[in-house]
Amino acid sequence: MNNIQRKLQNPLVGWKYSALVRFLLFILLTAVLYASLTNRMIPQTYDIQVGTTAEKDILAPRAIENAIATEKAKEDAAQHVQPVYRIVSLKNEALIEAMFEKLQQINADSEVTLGDKVNIFKSVFPILAQDHMDKQIQSFAISGQYNDALLQEMRKKINEQQYRIPEETFYKMPRLPKEDLTLMEPVAKEIVTRLMNDQIMEAQTVRAKVAELVNSSTLTKSMSREMVQEIVRAAITPNKFLDQKGTETAKGHARDNVKPVFVNKNDVLVSKGEPITADIYQRLSSLDMLQDEASYWPRIGLIIMVLMLALAVFMFVKQSTLSISSNNVQLVMLLLIIIINLLGMKLFSLVQNLDYPYIGLLAPTAMGVMLIVILLDEKLAFMGAMLFAVMASMIFNMDHLQSFDFRYGLVTMATSFAAIFSIQRAGQRSTILKAGVIVALMGMLLMGSLLLIEDHESKRNMLFALSFIVGSGLLTAVFVIGLLPFFETAFGILSPLKLVELSNPNHPLLRKLLTETPGTYHHSIMVGNLAETAAEAIGADGLLCRVGAYYHDIGKTKRPAYFIENQTNIENPHDKMDPELSKSIIVAHARDGVEMLKEYHIPKQIRDIAEQHHGTTLLQFFYHKAKKIAEAAGDPTSVDEQDYRYDGPLAQSKEVAIVGIADCVEAAVRSLRSPNMEQIDSMVRKIIKGRLDDGQFNDCDLTTKELDQIAKTLNETLLGIFHSRIEYPTNLPAGNQPSTIQNQEKEKRS
Repeated sequence: MNNIQRKLQNPLVGWKYSALVRFLLFILLTAVLYASLTNRMIPQTYDIQVGTTAEKDILAPRAIENAIATEKAKEDAAQHVQPVYRIVSLKNEALIEAMFEKLQQINADSEVTLGDKVNIFKSVFPILAQDHMDKQIQSFAISGQYNDALLQEMRKKINEQQYRIPEETFYKMPRLPKEDLTLMEPVAKEIVTRLMNDQIMEAQTVRAKVAELVNSSTLTKSMSREMVQEIVRAAITPNKFLDQKGTETAKGHARDNVKPVFVNKNDVLVSKGEPITADIYQRLSSLDMLQDEASYWPRIGLIIMVLMLALAVFMFVKQSTLSISSNNVQLVMLLLIIIINLLGMKLFSLVQNLDYPYIGLLAPTAMGVMLIVILLDEKLAFMGAMLFAVMASMIFNMDHLQSFDFRYGLVTMATSFAAIFSIQRAGQRSTILKAGVIVALMGMLLMGSLLLIEDHESKRNMLFALSFIVGSGLLTAVFVIGLLPFFETAFGILSPLKLVELSNPNHPLLRKLLTETPGTYHHSIMVGNLAETAAEAIGADGLLCRVGAYYHDIGKTKRPAYFIENQTNIENPHDKMDPELSKSIIVAHARDGVEMLKEYHIPKQIRDIAEQHHGTTLLQFFYHKAKKIAEAAGDPTSVDEQDYRYDGPLAQSKEVAIVGIADCVEAAVRSLRSPNMEQIDSMVRKIIKGRLDDGQFNDCDLTTKELDQIAKTLNETLLGIFHSRIEYPTNLPAGNQPSTIQNQEKEKRS
């Protein structure tokens, strides 16, 4: 009967292969994914109305912009902007030239009376100054160099600070001779140029410096110095003006540069007992947190998405060639690993806030794929890596505008792949720690490159991000090491790490085997080597075969002298015993071994090898001995073949069958004297054919092709063990002692 069919008939284990159970597990995974994302993707809603009071604290479902605080921050930034002033290059030397030209012209006209000249100067000089400034401002307007507001400010400030020449000065101007005017003009122009090169907001302050500059000039006449002072003061104007438009632009830039002020996730939006005002109601409404306004479309979209994710997982499992495609126990373990990994993500997302935006990187997201690689299969781990990457990008997303944060997804995927590649064929717990370090390095490199590309994060945030990733790698290793014993015990999983631990010669049972039954110990080691190579040749678990072979004959330690490999220089006790009693002692070693292994809490897979490696094979020696005794007694029918068979059961897995073959082959070939290739091949194939014809492989699904491959592999391995050696002569000359011949043999091989 087929192994799976037999199990289906057992109501206690039928659920392990039930399609209904697999469907329920599919629904469970969908529910877990939905629960992991609902708080992040869909905010909680509240039944409240304006004018009522909040019955409980209303928390922010995610990082939410505080519009009022953001606007206040913008206004504060604008208030701190200093007024913008523009320096305008005014060519006031031209005004000096115009004034002196007018002085030369009027003073040279002898027909104009002194009084008329005074009146002309009084009226012309202010007009000259006004026209000069109007022309400059007009030229600025035409060129578009300055905005209209600035030009108006220029006209206003210049008019407000216009210098009024004292009236007595106009009476002195007609008395200036041409020669003095010629000397005065360059001095006046030089002083105006010098003073106008400075930034002038208040002209009066600068005009106070004119007297000193004129007195230190080359002019010697007091009249000339006095006139130059007044003319220069009239030409001095402000050249630094408030740019109102530029100031508003700067304030606008300051407002734009203010980052939005956010309320952290889980911060209190409305405290318990607080009145619900219209503003609070509108704010909650904008966040889709009101029950009467909530839309069901986001929930429908989320359900569709998680259904697709769960379906992708189950389709991958269904199409897999692994036993998980039909074994619900392994599927339950896979779902439990997924749940634990998602739970870890959720816990770290609860402490994620704007002060530490990258704390989500501390989550041991690669823990799940490590467990899947060790306990299940690396192909499933790649599927898990993609699932965890998608989930991490949503669970750790703090952007209220986007549903995904690709950085977390990319880092999770990269670290998960690094974990898969570094944890393969893990043989020691230290391998997990090394994998955790590799995970941390990969995450640091990737996240560091992303932060450098974005180039807007502070050094503090970058340092925190990289530190969190280092912590994530270490936490991943710690949690994997801590969770492995739980999975190994709860699901009866025999991980490679556990197998390596059990293969340690210092294990109490192996030390007992070595000290009390050295022959059996050596035999078990040989069987382990044979079984491992044969299992790996057909894709079975070679490590399980090797370790299982170490323990398969542990029951012989109960009565070591009754087994031939331990009978050194002693008489075989079976020679004087009844064959039925001998049979009982030999058969009991399998049962005794199982009991001893249970006592030491050795996993079931190894106990199965100890119990099933003989199957229901016949103890031919004692059977034929009993038959001869019965025939001699005249009652040949009194001996039943079934009474001289092992109790079984038959081998339930390929690994058990391989250990059984290797056990029989090793003992048989070791009994040969100087075996050659033909003898070994004949012996191996005879043993395999005998077991096949006896129905010993009916429950383990070994194919004839695999049996043929096992035979070939055993032949090659045995030839390496029992290779031909030189037979040394008994009487050797003095110079040809065994040691000398052995050295010669080594030289020939080299």
